[in-house]
Amino acid sequence: MKTPILSIFIVILLAACAAPLPPVNPEPLEPPVAEAKHEIEIAREFRAAWVATVANIDWPSKPGLSTSEQKAEAISLLDSAVILNLNAIVFQVRPQCDALYQSELEPWSYFLTGEQGKAPEPFYDPLTFWVEESHKRGLELHTWFNPYRAHHPNGKKNETSVISTRPEIVREIDNGYFWLDPAMQATQDYSYDVVMDVVKRYDIDGVHFDDYFYPYSSIEFPDSTGWQIYVANGGGLERNDWRREAVNVFIKRVYDGIKAEKNWVKFGLSPFGIWRPGNPPSIKGYDQYDKLYADAKLWLNEGWVDYWTPQLYWPTRKIPQSYPVLLGWWVGQNTHNRNLWPGLFTSKIKDEASALENFSQIMITRGMVPDGPGNVHFSMKALQRNYGGISDILLKGPYTQPVLIPPSPWLDNQPPAAPLVEIEPKDGNVHINWFHEDVTDVNQWVVYFQRGKQWDYQILTADKEAYVLPLVVRSEDGMTPPKVLDTIAVTSVDRLGNESERVYISVR
Repeated sequence: MKTPILSIFIVILLAACAAPLPPVNPEPLEPPVAEAKHEIEIAREFRAAWVATVANIDWPSKPGLSTSEQKAEAISLLDSAVILNLNAIVFQVRPQCDALYQSELEPWSYFLTGEQGKAPEPFYDPLTFWVEESHKRGLELHTWFNPYRAHHPNGKKNETSVISTRPEIVREIDNGYFWLDPAMQATQDYSYDVVMDVVKRYDIDGVHFDDYFYPYSSIEFPDSTGWQIYVANGGGLERNDWRREAVNVFIKRVYDGIKAEKNWVKFGLSPFGIWRPGNPPSIKGYDQYDKLYADAKLWLNEGWVDYWTPQLYWPTRKIPQSYPVLLGWWVGQNTHNRNLWPGLFTSKIKDEASALENFSQIMITRGMVPDGPGNVHFSMKALQRNYGGISDILLKGPYTQPVLIPPSPWLDNQPPAAPLVEIEPKDGNVHINWFHEDVTDVNQWVVYFQRGKQWDYQILTADKEAYVLPLVVRSEDGMTPPKVLDTIAVTSVDRLGNESERVYISVR
């Protein structure tokens, strides 16, 4: 990917009234000069935010809101994402073996309606709503699951909880938490079926797991019965390796299952940012390999993901957990060249200094992951509320202009066909219309346009097949010469970010 174009500003004013011009017969052109072609390279970057539903962190603001209130809050979050030039949302649909969508496998979430198992009133399917409203705005919608958490102490359980319906796979741990036993085949089958049910029934763009595998806990996980059965049946792994292997098998199974059902649905993982202390040598801290039984390095090394979002929640200058040092290590582990989009602790921002640290981390990511960089912000509330001025800083800096999501060529590297484009100057404007031979292969359009030596672009959703540009743009002060529209191009972009050939058309 070329360096993102972040400093192009177009001021569109009312064009001077002009006599109607005859229709233009579009004639494809090559870019006038090599420099002009370079000017219209579109930036690629994954810009996302987590929307957490557990404990009502982001949405809904509290349990039991009316359907209209829930929808209004969702639209406000999504509109904020568009204003900030984000292009994806990671929406938590299973915070604790429950559902933020209509499910026959798990009960409605307490965090949605205030009563586990109770549907919204009047009825609607929140996930359907989030998918549709996200896609209307050109945002990807990734569904975020907790694969093993059975109950969070901020929720209120009842007879619909998995604790009551499937007690054989649930274990009570400390501080009011309950957990599914990851080593049990019944657990793996149960959580796998939940994930695949959503993949099959909803038009989602991704499936996402975070860092909760075995729990963060001060007690030994209560799986002695399962371990004794394993040993009695001749199992040869050490107990910790047995736990890790159970999670490994589940991760690969989910990845393979998604690809078999809908190859275009991306699978993303967001593990704790440190694999093991000492990797690389300066790093100290929590050992997820030994405590969460998560061999995250293996999953990335094996390519069991489409994107990798390690939670690098530490400042650049904190030597034992330095952001660039950890990111550099994960880059080195990315042997299958999967998309690498680190998580940022945006909710921890308290002032302008910490907001600028977030800004710096984005720029570090771009430098260390030059081809298809990206970041995921935890969480959307921090961006919507502009903690420490972070949203203003992003809009004035790295998120000035909308961009396309990086492609995933191991899933699909075939670009769609180019659209057929017609233009017509009329009443001081240029009307652009286009047609495509296979609209099912189109997820977005990009309209490129040139005035003098300056190029710009507009990204449009798939339902748009027309765009209008003023033929002449005049400066506010009237001193700068007017800018006349010279050349346009329209391209199609498929669901995995592949862009069609660009056919240039002269307006004049």
